[in-house]
Amino acid sequence: MSGYAQPRMRDVCTKISAHCLAHGLKVPSRATVYNYRTIAKTTPVVSSLLPPEVRSCLYNLEGVVTVPAHQLVFHCLNYGNIRAMSFAASMPWLALFQSGRMRGWRPKSRGLLDAIERGRAQT
Repeated sequence: MSGYAQPRMRDVCTKISAHCLAHGLKVPSRATVYNYRTIAKTTPVVSSLLPPEVRSCLYNLEGVVTVPAHQLVFHCLNYGNIRAMSFAASMPWLALFQSGRMRGWRPKSRGLLDAIERGRAQT
């Protein structure tokens, strides 16, 4: 579930069901799979590997730290310049999805996130 495009949840549920049945595990409900999207771990990103524009968005972090991808998206879209926003737009769909559930969005930044998600849904 960490690719660029959001997978069809029907396909995800089918794969999980097949895996569980093959290993003798209880098959989770569809609601459980949907709820898991909000708590699944996103890929941590090491701050020293980020472009300077993106690092400047992380104004309250010093030194080399790892940042969860969804928090990086949030900070880039809320506080970053156009290059940082472009970087955020290239993050995996799960990071975009989870960042959308965070509090503290500026209205125009939230609109940009919604536009990115809609654009990916059309491709």
